[in-house]
Amino acid sequence: MRSTIALKLMMAVSGIIFIGFVLLHMYGNLKAFSGHDAYNDYAHHLRTFGEPMLPYGGLLWVIRVVLVLSLVVHVYAAVTLWRRAKRARTVKYVVKKNKHSTYASHLMRWGGVTLLLFIVWHLLNFTIGKVNVDGGPTNDPYNLLVDSFSVWWLTLIYLVAMAMLGAHLHHGIWSSMQTLGLTNSVRERALAKRIGLVLALIITIGFSLVPVFVLAGVIDK
Repeated sequence: MRSTIALKLMMAVSGIIFIGFVLLHMYGNLKAFSGHDAYNDYAHHLRTFGEPMLPYGGLLWVIRVVLVLSLVVHVYAAVTLWRRAKRARTVKYVVKKNKHSTYASHLMRWGGVTLLLFIVWHLLNFTIGKVNVDGGPTNDPYNLLVDSFSVWWLTLIYLVAMAMLGAHLHHGIWSSMQTLGLTNSVRERALAKRIGLVLALIITIGFSLVPVFVLAGVIDK
């Protein structure tokens, strides 16, 4: 499965998995507006979901494995396609470059690298290492969230990452729908672009609300 079409399909399918995950993750984050108990009950429910068929935290490990595999597939396909495109440009273009396409491809590439670095930090901050830069405890999900986003530079990093995520999704959703053969007409292409824009805005704004309101003091302990 090393053909260009297969690689693009791998990117599209793994990207769709991530879109589903970020929508559910965004929903969970917004529980912070319901207060300490509601947010922590949601976090606890994720760990007990499926018991006794699944062990404690079993669902989270299933999700993590799927996401890690999807990430490996997505990055592998992206890097392979980028290398092929680079090799194909060993001679100068005879025709004028499409500046919009060039800008979009650069944004996708470096935006993807930025998001990969952010994912590593995000996992260290909230999941694996549970780093509380405010010096407080890390065993309370809601308090860890509030302590983290009460620090202005952490919130800034998060908001920049969400802006990059929105840009990545805007172009990526359109590209995925094109790969899956859903943009065969002018109407379908216009619809795909609208879907990409709407989903990108919903996810970007949805993820940005909690850190902004924490920093503003609206969401607190």
